[in-house]
Amino acid sequence: MALAPRHARSWLFTPADRPDRYPRGDSHGADAVVLDLEDAVAPDRKVLARSHLTRPGAVGTPVWVRINDRTSDHWRDDLEAVAGLPALDGVMLPKAEHAEQVAATAALLPAGTPVLALIETSLGIENAFTIARETATFALAFGVADFRRETGLGDAPEAWAYPRTRLVIASRAAGLRGPIDGPSMRLDDTAAVRTEAEKSRAGGFTGKLCVHPAQTAVVNSVYAPAPEQISWARRVLEQAGHSEGAAVRVDGEMVDRPRLEHARDLLEFAAVTGR
Repeated sequence: MALAPRHARSWLFTPADRPDRYPRGDSHGADAVVLDLEDAVAPDRKVLARSHLTRPGAVGTPVWVRINDRTSDHWRDDLEAVAGLPALDGVMLPKAEHAEQVAATAALLPAGTPVLALIETSLGIENAFTIARETATFALAFGVADFRRETGLGDAPEAWAYPRTRLVIASRAAGLRGPIDGPSMRLDDTAAVRTEAEKSRAGGFTGKLCVHPAQTAVVNSVYAPAPEQISWARRVLEQAGHSEGAAVRVDGEMVDRPRLEHARDLLEFAAVTGR
């Protein structure tokens, strides 16, 4: 089932220099496919990757494209190639550190093209709110690998609490969907992928980048409403239909208006994900 980008849970990277892996109606179960011109493509294959991407008929289904960062020599060439794609959902901008970088990227794309800002540095974290408020910003994503390399953070959960929470709060304060988490590098360990996804969802993230098709089903499952949540939401709305007040009593607890809206959101999301 194709999902609108605002509902996408799994975001699968595919190297742009491998046209044999481009989606052809089958996106390996991913809600969104990201053709990658950056990390997945060696410097001496960038031109080749752009030529594959722009070949007539190469991209037949809507995709996102991760271009090279604003300071890269490839940035403008990437945008010139991407701007002419007939099936483009949006662009992912890596190493986003300033709102102006998002604005400059959007200015070279067709009007209204959304930009997913990938935050990968300390400066990007500190500027997360201004980046999120930029008109062209569709959502924030967390580039955990580069962030770890820059900061030297270990695996202790408390070490990651600040940057993760900052991305969540900045996103919501700017009126965006919750941020998208970075990928798990444990390609053959779906249990580890599930654990990571469950932790990030509990922390306010709404999706996860994927680097292998085997990860998408797990990610989709974790970020979809659980059966008990759907059942609760239905009971809430049923009771709300019999109440004239701003709050209703469900399962022995009071559900106020914010939680009532949350119940509506859950059922809307369940409907689009086929739950």
